[in-house]
This record gives sequence, C-alpha cells and structure tokens, in this order.
Amino acid sequence: MAILTKAPRGTQDVLPAQSYKWREMERMFMETAQLFGFREIRFPVFEHTELFNRSVGDTTDVVQKEMYTFEDKGGRSLTLRPEGTAGALRAVLENGLLNEILPLKVSYLANCFRYEKPQAGRLREFHQFGVEMLGAADPASDAQMIALARTLLDNLQLRRQVQLEINSIGCPECRAHYQQALHKYLSAHSDGLCDTCKQRLEKNPMRIFDCKNLECATIAGNAPTILEYLCKDCDDHFEELQKHLKATKINFCVNPKIVRGLDYYTRTVFEFVSSDIGAQGTVCGGGRYDGLVELLGGPPTPAIGFAMGLERLLMILEKRKRKSVFQAPKPCNLYIGSTGKLTQRRSEQLCMALRAVGLQVESDTMGRSVKAQMKYANKLGAQFSCILGEEEIAKKLIEVRRMEDGKIFEVPLTDLAISRFLYCTHNWEDGRQDRGGDED
Repeated sequence: MAILTKAPRGTQDVLPAQSYKWREMERMFMETAQLFGFREIRFPVFEHTELFNRSVGDTTDVVQKEMYTFEDKGGRSLTLRPEGTAGALRAVLENGLLNEILPLKVSYLANCFRYEKPQAGRLREFHQFGVEMLGAADPASDAQMIALARTLLDNLQLRRQVQLEINSIGCPECRAHYQQALHKYLSAHSDGLCDTCKQRLEKNPMRIFDCKNLECATIAGNAPTILEYLCKDCDDHFEELQKHLKATKINFCVNPKIVRGLDYYTRTVFEFVSSDIGAQGTVCGGGRYDGLVELLGGPPTPAIGFAMGLERLLMILEKRKRKSVFQAPKPCNLYIGSTGKLTQRRSEQLCMALRAVGLQVESDTMGRSVKAQMKYANKLGAQFSCILGEEEIAKKLIEVRRMEDGKIFEVPLTDLAISRFLYCTHNWEDGRQDRGGDED
C-alpha cells in the first residue's frame, strides 16, 4: 500500500535510534543552565505577527522572506516563531516577571520555523536551546552568557571543533555614524551588489554583511568596520568584556564582520563557529539587545541572550565518529516469557511490579511460541530472560538466564526477590540464596 503522504520539505523525523541523543542533549543543556541560575520558560509556538515585525526588524531576511505567517479564522495575523527571543520577552512582560529579582534569567527549548532553502543543518523546522538574561548591563553579564555557551559546548566535547568569535556593533548613536560611512563606501561599489543588497543599502546597509553572494561578500570584506566608529562607552564595554573572557581563560577572536541577522542587537554580538558543517557553520549565536524590552512596551531594560541550533550540533557530533557523549538507552533488564494464557497474565503482573521499581521489563504480547519468545528476547538485547510456566507458579521458583553467557540462576517467584536479584546479581553468584524474607 502506498504511503499517504511524506513529511513536508524542510522537516525531518527523529526516530528512536536518534531521539535519545536529542533527549540527552536537551537534558544536559537545561541542567547546565540551571547551574548558572537559569529557570525554564515555555511560550506558544505562534505569536501575533506584529511581535516579530517589531522585534526582529522589517529589513531582515527573516521578516521579509522567511516567516510562516497566516490568518486565523478571526482574521488575526499570526506567525510561527522564527526565533525564540521575541516570544520569551513577550511572556516575561505579559506576566510581570521583571518585577522579580534581577537579573532575570530564563532558558527554553523551542522549535522554530523559517521558509528558506533546506540544506545540511538548516531546515524549515529547526530546534534551538535559548537563554535570556534581563536587567544586567555590565560586561560581566556578557562574559557569563558566553561562559555558559562555552560550557555547554565543552560538555559535548566540542572545545576544539567550535571557535568563539566576538564583535561589538555599538549603540544606536555610534552605529548611526558607522551606517553613514558604510553607506558611502557601499554606494561607490553599488554596481557590484546583488539586487537584494542594493535594497539593503538604502534600508540597512549592515545587512549586506549577511549576503552569501561571493561578489557582495568581497565588497563587504573591504568595507570599514564598526570597531572604528565605537563611542567611548561602547569601546570600554567591549574592552572590559575581553578582559573578563581572558580572566576565565575563554579563547576568542575578534571578527568585526559579525553583525547577526536580527535588528535588535546592540553592542556585544558573538558566534561559536565550526568548520565541520560547511558554510552554515554557526552553531551558537547571540548578543546584547538593550533596547528590545522597551520596544516591546516594557521599561528600559538591558538584556543579552543566545540560541544554539540542535541540528547543527548533532551534525558535528556525528562527523567526529568518536564515542558518543550521550548515554545509549538502557537495555531491557528482563524478558519474562510465558507458556499460555494463564501464565501470560501472571507474567504481566510481574512486569508491572518490576517496572514500578525502575526496571525495564518485557513480556509476550504477540502469542509467540516459547522458542520465538527467546529469539525475541535476544533481539531486544535483554540482559536476563526467564520462562514462566504452570510448574514455576506451583513451585514458586523460576530459572533466570543471563543472556551473555547462558548462566542459570534459581530465584523465588516474587517481584521483590526478582528485583533484588536483578539489582544485586553478585550476591547470587556468591551462592547466597537470599530469598528476601516472607515474600510469599
């Protein structure tokens, strides 16, 4: 029979052979963020379109080309989130979280959506881990966020594979002077720019640094840098950040061409970049956005955040071809076979009792023969197996086989005795037939 349909272009299924890696990475990220004082926040997968138009910026590719926007039945314009920061800040403001102790630190896992050409590590539905810190303006907060990102990558054993690049794009005042100088330079080379960049030239010339067109990239590569136009406060902030990073022994390089793809950034911007996944090498990006909370209707609030792309990180880990940093799913501890309907029901009773104490236990649900059940137990990778028949029920004893070497252990037929055996097998090998007291 033909499959009804396929997954939409730019999406992917995460199958059981891979899903444990996602779960482990997400757990590691959330637990590490908690060590830095971040608490989880969850918010809707779609928002009012105005939120992204205002926060992300109407001159960005995200807003102009990539958002999944639709009208609901009430005629409201809604958009699937293309990034996490705007939704997180909307939730913070709507629920009054800025009235709590500052800085406010939140973390989240978010699936995001952008309509763009699917390629390696870049899908139309993608997944991010993100963090936001609100209320702290000191360069120490920038350094702490970068330190968190570095720690997360180090925990994945990616210290050598992923490098930190930092830049400052200044405040609105000094950036305005830079925009003028950049516009003057780019105007003199406008004949070599692509049509999109010619439009960017008039609206937001810094967006030209994001263009992947080779000729545009060459022109942008010779442009003046923002670092030449920083005001004293922004320059001091950037210098202090570098001192903090050096003090904590976080290696970095200054890349004056980093501008990030969203309009809300100010001052510090940073990326962790890998050469293992081609042109789409940024696995973590973030920066300061001191004006965004106010833009969304809140009080003037300094803020900084970053997001990591889970797909890209998993790609790098797969390319390393070394021992996985993720713990593989636990094997089946015990397979309980049965010889008929009565014993099948008794085996399921045992399974439920053993699962209640944390053991992974399987039993027959297919009506297989005893021989077929043992083959199935072997395919499952079960550590131990046993067959429950009427004789075992009558004797209140069962033989448990260790699958790796076939060794047989006689165990009282109670959930307490079996669980004790599975957790403390060495006691049985020493010949101490501890039946666990009055279990009958």
